[in-house]
Amino acid sequence: MDTASDPSPRQVALLMTRPKAAAARFVAELPAPLRAELALINAPLMQVQWLEGEVSCADYGGVIFTSANGVAAVTAAGEIPAYCVGQRTTQAAQAAGWQAQCCGTNGAELVAQLIKMRPASPLLHLHGRHTRGDIAARLSAAGLPCRGQVVYEQQLLPLGDAARQQIGAQSDVIVPLFSPRTARHFASLGLDAANLSLIAISQAVAAELQGLKYKGLQVSKKPDAASMADMVRDAAVRLTRLEGGDSAQ
Repeated sequence: MDTASDPSPRQVALLMTRPKAAAARFVAELPAPLRAELALINAPLMQVQWLEGEVSCADYGGVIFTSANGVAAVTAAGEIPAYCVGQRTTQAAQAAGWQAQCCGTNGAELVAQLIKMRPASPLLHLHGRHTRGDIAARLSAAGLPCRGQVVYEQQLLPLGDAARQQIGAQSDVIVPLFSPRTARHFASLGLDAANLSLIAISQAVAAELQGLKYKGLQVSKKPDAASMADMVRDAAVRLTRLEGGDSAQ
C-alpha cells in the first residue's frame, strides 16, 4: 500500500498517526487485499528520540519494558530477566537477547503479575518521558523495590497541510489510535471530523476523544495490535460494503 498522493473522494482511507516504523509494522499485519483496498495516509503525530546517558542494569534483579522503544534504548544484560507488557514488546526484547516474558497486556496486569511472582529485586523500569500507571511506585509500595528511568522522549508533531488535504478529500477515514497522549493531540487538531471512524486501543484512549466530533468511535476488544488490525479490517468491510467481506479476509 503506497501513501496516497491524490486520494479519491470515494475511497476509504487509513490514517496512520504512529511513528513511521511502528505504522509500517501495523499496516503489514493487515490482509493484503485490504491493503490494496485502502488509501494510506501517513501522518506521524509523534516521534521518538532516545536520550543520552548511561543505562546500567548490573545492580538489578530484572528489567521492565512497557514498549519496544525501551528495549531499543539499552543493551541486553546477560542473564537478567526482562518483564514485558504485550507480545510485541516481549518479542522485541527476546530478539535483542533478553530472557523476556510477557506479563500482561497493560501496566496494571504487569504489576499484578509481578506482585504474584515476587521476582528478584530491585527492578528497573525503562520508559519514555510520558508514561502511565506509576509502575515503579506501585511495585515498590507492594514490597518489590523498583526504580523508573526515562530513556526516550516522545515528541508531538504537527499535522502537515498535505495530510490535512488528503484527510479532507476522503468520504471515510479510519483512524486507529494507540495512546492517550496521541489521541489528545489528535483531538486538538481542529479537523472536520464528520468523515472520521476512530478506533481506540483502550478506554483510556477513547476518553481523550470524547470532545471530538466523529462519524464513529470504537474501542478495541483487546489492547494489542492484532485486535486493532481486526477492528480496522471490520471497519473497512463495513464502510466499503465489500461483498461478504471476502476481499478483506
